[in-house]
Amino acid sequence: MATQSEVTRVDTLVIGGGQAGLVVGYHLARRGLPYLIVDGHERIGESWRRRWDSLRLFTPARYAGLSGARFPGRGDTFPSKDDLVRYLEDYVRRFDLEVRLGVRIDSLAHDGARFVATSGTRRFEADHVVVAMANYQVPRTPAFATELDPAIRQIHSDAYRNPTQLADGPVLVVGVGNSGADIALELSRTRRTWLAGRESGAVPFALESAFGRNVALHLVRFLGHHVLSLKTPMGRKLRPRLLEGSAPLVRVRPVDLVAAGVERVPRVVGVRDGRPLLADERVLDAKSVVWCTGYEPGFSWIHLPAFAADGAPLHERGIVDRVPGLYFVGLHFLYAMTSATLTGVGRDADRVVRAIAARARHARPARLATEARIAQAPHAA
Repeated sequence: MATQSEVTRVDTLVIGGGQAGLVVGYHLARRGLPYLIVDGHERIGESWRRRWDSLRLFTPARYAGLSGARFPGRGDTFPSKDDLVRYLEDYVRRFDLEVRLGVRIDSLAHDGARFVATSGTRRFEADHVVVAMANYQVPRTPAFATELDPAIRQIHSDAYRNPTQLADGPVLVVGVGNSGADIALELSRTRRTWLAGRESGAVPFALESAFGRNVALHLVRFLGHHVLSLKTPMGRKLRPRLLEGSAPLVRVRPVDLVAAGVERVPRVVGVRDGRPLLADERVLDAKSVVWCTGYEPGFSWIHLPAFAADGAPLHERGIVDRVPGLYFVGLHFLYAMTSATLTGVGRDADRVVRAIAARARHARPARLATEARIAQAPHAA
């Protein structure tokens, strides 16, 4: 049992110190609402630090800033992951955000009076909780991956940094989302590269062309931020499909993969004689496999009736009606196609914080009345 010194009381606990948690903290501070952001990593921006070395954002700098602070540099440039880490660190300093690092929440529940979050022996009690995380928390690989020959080096895209992590020889990249396409293109420069699967379309322009930077991305942002949202019939119709499927390729297009010599192959369906088996019955003699096969939500530590049968959070624009005081920010298509991006997360955070402020105003008179009754009650002998 936690001792009294290990218990922290806070009005609003924000779980997650990435861009979603930080911008929630900004809006809470702006309204004068007490809060604490906790994050399991030891440094700000750690989830970005751990992405592959050559990663650059799909969002140009003009759209990469969070609420209250524009992203430095030319607006038409695409920041690197290191640029973003520096920006997030500066964001915390600039607004003096209350962040406690090295605190990984392993349980969130409600004791009938308030929310209780635990991190080992530490206990946090809060009136409101914001889970500021994306749907992508636990790397997912197919069950048959364990049947591959132990000599084949396997790595998930979550742990991939650069080609030096892989064995010499041919590599199989599984999954044709944006991560898979980016990594396959990089690997093709130094070794034979197969890319398994089928993409979910591609943007019809070169991202870094003059047209892409100065015209097309403005239109794409408007579409994703304002049209593909829960406010429009089109957004409501497409949301289920967009939640279940992969995003279209953005920076690396199919024609770029062909030009780089990446060999496209059907999906991987299993293992034969210790090697990857394709849907067309071919077996590949890969020396390494990079699994770009997505993530599980990873919300099993939340012990509250806030989820559907498939594990998806039940919310209305981030507000969980079934669990008053619980909120989500950072989920894919929480309100719009841009909700999980730097472009859209601030708008969602602002709405959630306004809901927290309204709930706190309604709760204050009842709390003051209770405190007054306790103060006037005769003391027990």
